Amino acid sequence: MSSSYGGTSAFDRLRARLDGSALACEECGFVDDAGEWEAVTTGGTVEYRRECPSCGTEHVHRYRL
Repeated sequence: MSSSYGGTSAFDRLRARLDGSALACEECGFVDDAGEWEAVTTGGTVEYRRECPSCGTEHVHRYRL
């Protein structure tokens, strides 16, 4: 079953939701509409990371499974 955010797994849907939202950097205010989130999992957690192309600040969303 897929949702309006696309993908069939919960991870796909969460990444699509994060990619669909504009991210304003908390450090410099730059809005990166074209950036994508990189997913990393350790088995107990999943982290979505995105780096600001303007100042290099890394933004992380961490979820415990």
